[in-house]
Amino acid sequence: MLLYFCITCFPFLLFLKSLALKSLPPWANDMQFLSLWYWKEVPVFPFYRLIKDRLLSLAYFTRIPSEMTPKKRNSTSKVENFEETGCLSVLDLPELVLECILERLPPSGLCSMAGVCSSLRERCMSDHLWEKHMKEKWGRVIGSAAHREWQWHIASKKDWSNRKQVKHNGLMRLLSLIRPLAWIRSKVDDCSKQSTLPVDSKMSWYLALERGRFWFPAQVYNRENGHVGFMLSCYDAELSYDPRTDAFQARYPPHGRRAIAIENGVPWERLRKPPVDTPPHDLHISDCLNELCPGDHIEIQWRRNKEFPYGWWYGVVGHLESCDGNENYCRCHNSDTIVLEFNHYTPGSRWRHTTLDRKEHREEGNEVDGFYGGIRKLKKEEEISIWKRLWPKEVLE
Repeated sequence: MLLYFCITCFPFLLFLKSLALKSLPPWANDMQFLSLWYWKEVPVFPFYRLIKDRLLSLAYFTRIPSEMTPKKRNSTSKVENFEETGCLSVLDLPELVLECILERLPPSGLCSMAGVCSSLRERCMSDHLWEKHMKEKWGRVIGSAAHREWQWHIASKKDWSNRKQVKHNGLMRLLSLIRPLAWIRSKVDDCSKQSTLPVDSKMSWYLALERGRFWFPAQVYNRENGHVGFMLSCYDAELSYDPRTDAFQARYPPHGRRAIAIENGVPWERLRKPPVDTPPHDLHISDCLNELCPGDHIEIQWRRNKEFPYGWWYGVVGHLESCDGNENYCRCHNSDTIVLEFNHYTPGSRWRHTTLDRKEHREEGNEVDGFYGGIRKLKKEEEISIWKRLWPKEVLE
């Protein structure tokens, strides 16, 4: 009798073990920014009925003839479940309707839906859904330099994954001596499919930025909390987002004997993506010198000495000393000399203005007054308005 009991119960226990729920992917459990309101909007009852229907259909499949195709089984089960329950699940919606619903979900909603089942996970990880969220939140600070940095990050992750796979294959050979190789490989593959988020997906990039795990290059206005020595300037830095404060941490590259400077709590309004693809230590090639006229708004590269990186400084094109500023008689735009004015400094200050050669301009300056580099003309009113908003409350010496 005892032997009969063991023979009967042991297969049943194995069957229950096969029905154990698998854990959610780690990127779903790690989402600390999920909105509570989302769960109030999603009806729980359909998901409960969906799970019940799947279990009923599983029991039904064990009783139907083995020659029936899987497609016919699913169709029959869906019809019977609908007749019994009178409601549909999310996956029963038409493709276009489901796609419209997913497009309207915020990032937190997409992450929540991705943890429901494998079918919704594949849909919610689609790049076209996350591309919109990337542009809406990160488009104003993510430029071509950040794209290159992310591509390098992807390549390094893939290289690390390949080296890890080599070690994994060695472990598989060792385990195959104990259990059949096909059985071990199937279990490992099933686990990796459930928990792996593609490193090169838009969703992966968004979450890396949102969690502050990816440092990206951008530019910061009035660096180091608006230090008087950097007023109305914009410098390159590496940035990391802090979701708790909705602000950034900035790391400025070392220059001269000075170590890396770190600034915390940098707000969104003091950030921008680099307007030109010029590294901070390289001279920008100016392509606007011939069209500069008095009154034009410009940004010019400047650095203290040649060991320092360039920063972009705001100024305007002024008139020559020989010109009285009368528009009817002004010929400053025909002169080979360009006057640049930095009107946030007091009259008489050595930082108030400088002159450049329109035709032979290269890096100009000295160790006392610093070195002036390339110039870019500001043509968008949005760029000009940002500088005006950052204008200091007091005139600088």
